[in-house]
Amino acid sequence: MQQVLTKITENMQIIYRKAIDADSALDNLQRSGKAKFSVIFVEDSGFTTRSKRFGPYVDELAKDITSLQIDDADIKEDIATVVKKMELLLLTIGKLKVTL
Repeated sequence: MQQVLTKITENMQIIYRKAIDADSALDNLQRSGKAKFSVIFVEDSGFTTRSKRFGPYVDELAKDITSLQIDDADIKEDIATVVKKMELLLLTIGKLKVTL
């Protein structure tokens, strides 16, 4: 289980760096009159956060990861939720990068 948590932490660092770049790109698009949307992820995405930038979603994910407890009976379900959010962030940031 520790290996899984280590890998999640490593991927979180990658997501954080990519989110900073993506938010910068979104700022540039908004300044040029583009990026006219209200949220990145819809309500049923798994995130409770609602934002036009990736940073707040990364913050939510970081809180989820921090709250993982190795001795928790529901850790497998919690990890599945974290992995789903990570995947969604990586896919969406990747699509933004390709679009730009």
